[in-house]
Amino acid sequence: MPKSPTILLVGASRGLGLAMADEFAKRGWHVIGTVRDTGARTALHDLADAHAGQITIAALDITSPDQIAALGARFAGARLDMLFVNAGTANHRQGETIAQVSDDDFVRVMLVNALGAMRAVEGLADTVRADGLVGVMSSGQGSIANNTRGGHEVYRGSKAALNQYMRSYAARHADGKRAMVLMAPGWIRTDLGGPDALFSVEETIPQLVDTLVAQQGEPGLRYLDRFGAPVPW
Repeated sequence: MPKSPTILLVGASRGLGLAMADEFAKRGWHVIGTVRDTGARTALHDLADAHAGQITIAALDITSPDQIAALGARFAGARLDMLFVNAGTANHRQGETIAQVSDDDFVRVMLVNALGAMRAVEGLADTVRADGLVGVMSSGQGSIANNTRGGHEVYRGSKAALNQYMRSYAARHADGKRAMVLMAPGWIRTDLGGPDALFSVEETIPQLVDTLVAQQGEPGLRYLDRFGAPVPW
């Protein structure tokens, strides 16, 4: 029997990451899902119980370089099929302009969404086979071209920075065979997206996973929505 494909899913304890873990497991993938504290029971632990043998839980705080290095060492030589960094956050008061946000909130959002996400990519990509896929959860709000209304300025800036850093990463690995995806999933009803978001997790995550699976074997970086359509940079 062929070995099941495997994804290392960073940030899988709730929201979109949890729904992605469920969807990949339903499709027969093995999921290595990360949580910040393995000592605390999360919904991912319940999901692991429901998908016996298909979900492995690992500890990772993407703001900790030491934890990223330890996870990379744990799965060194694993030749995984996919790495997807989903972990992210937003500022506490989303109506703030960039001039109004506190220093602490600005640093926290940029540290998680841009620096932490890219450190995870840099530190964990070697666990992925040479022709696998490395993906990161971006946002349509990271598009500079599409920003015609403003709002959510700190979050927008963090995702635009993430996009730029992934462009740099892709440029440094231009001769490689890996597919690379910045995913803009749409406005989805989660703790982060809020109750007024347009789309449910149930209707969007299967489409998002379809797109990631379809991008396998397509080298280079793309900024895509969940349907696989390009998003303007």
